[in-house]
Amino acid sequence: MPITKSAKKALRRDKRKAKINKPIRLKVRDSIKKMRQSPTNKNLKSAYSSLDKAAKKKIVHKNKANRLKSRLSKLLKK
Repeated sequence: MPITKSAKKALRRDKRKAKINKPIRLKVRDSIKKMRQSPTNKNLKSAYSSLDKAAKKKIVHKNKANRLKSRLSKLLKK
C-alpha cells in the first residue's frame, strides 16, 4: 500500500485511468482477434478504427498500432 500522500494520489489516478483504458484495450484485442480468424474488409476496417483510437489516446504506441495494421493488411492480401 502507498504510504506517502503523492503515492496515494497516484494510486487513485491509476485506478481511474485503468477503468477508462480497459474497454478500449479489450476492443482492440477483440477486433484484432476477429480479423485474424476471418480476414475481411469489414473486420480490417474495424481493427484499423480501434487501433487508431487507442493510439490517439496513447493506450497503444502509434508505431505499434501501425505495425499491427500492417500485419493485418498482409493477412487480407493472402
